[in-house]
Amino acid sequence: MKVVLSHKIALDPTRKQAESLCQAVGCARFAFNWALSEWKSQYEIGGKPREQELRRYLNSIKHDAFPWMADVPKSVVQQAVKNAGDAFERFFNKQSKYPRFKRKGRHDSARLDNGPGTFTCEGRRIKLPKLGWMKTREELRFVGKPLSAVVSREAGRWYVSVAVEVEHAVPEREPSPVVGIDFGVTTAMTLSTGEKLEGPKPLKAAMRKLRTLSRHLSRKKKGSRNFRKCADKLARMHARIKHLRQDWLHKTTTDITRRFGLIGLETLNVKGMVKNRHLSLAISDIGIAGAKRQLKYKSHLTGCVVHESDQWFPSSKICHHCGAIKDKLPLSVRTWTCDCGKVHDRDVNAAINLRNDAVSCTATSTCGGAGSGRGRKTTVKPASMKQEPSVCQVRA
Repeated sequence: MKVVLSHKIALDPTRKQAESLCQAVGCARFAFNWALSEWKSQYEIGGKPREQELRRYLNSIKHDAFPWMADVPKSVVQQAVKNAGDAFERFFNKQSKYPRFKRKGRHDSARLDNGPGTFTCEGRRIKLPKLGWMKTREELRFVGKPLSAVVSREAGRWYVSVAVEVEHAVPEREPSPVVGIDFGVTTAMTLSTGEKLEGPKPLKAAMRKLRTLSRHLSRKKKGSRNFRKCADKLARMHARIKHLRQDWLHKTTTDITRRFGLIGLETLNVKGMVKNRHLSLAISDIGIAGAKRQLKYKSHLTGCVVHESDQWFPSSKICHHCGAIKDKLPLSVRTWTCDCGKVHDRDVNAAINLRNDAVSCTATSTCGGAGSGRGRKTTVKPASMKQEPSVCQVRA
């Protein structure tokens, strides 16, 4: 099958190239805000704005109204208007909130589509339009058809994310072990095999330094050079915390998807969990949502299956030995004894129950199709379909 893999690489631009990159992301931000403003204006007077019409209108006026847009590749401006249209489409589909105007310095990025001669990767350098060859910190790890390049700025450093379409053959795996994964606060992941994977908890480790930098920043005069220096130092610290967490998640999820053929997960309301002021910091420091996302998309590449149990499945309260369900089990209780005499570690027991639920549900769906098994809500059983995606888009 064809998959789209993205490789994010750090750039090493010269001062002049960095200025051109700033101009590119500035034009992208301006075009997005312009499209958002035009959309709102046309809607208020009773019109029905469309993204294609906005792009044509901007092309007709930009040479006179915004001549400085000619200094950046045309795909930067066009893609920014497309992004505004996608934002409204997600809003109308109730997938996100109403689009907001972009601010300078927050999520600065610009996309370059791979038209004829748009960009070229060669060793540890990349050729971008109107910028020439630019040094990169590493080579592009994928071989295939380059689709697009997105330049972005994070904590004062520049990155380029190159999307490549490659041919990927899903390996035919023999019966592999099954594992259940229970996410926790003290222990990041607990496997049904008894393994307890301790996360790095970078936010907790750097909390003292973050507080010091935040206090120093609050005492600087806003807008001054010292304020900017302190803000940049604080941003670099937050970026380091993010990279440490992502590095551990990528290594852990890759290892799990290679070792096991069936993975049982629990459905968690992470947004609701972080509203608990006593647990929000610890939950955010683990990266549960990111771990689940990586397990799902990596399963398509390695040939394993990921099953998510129902949100109300009492994985911690069920005794995996006799099947009895405990009435109450406070979060503070980490070890409990069932009436059958079996002593359970709360996290290990939950992981084993998630593994058993994944095995039972997967066997039922394999034999009976999509409309069989418990929890079926359809009145008519749909036809069984081959669960193999033709195109999968992932990010590395």
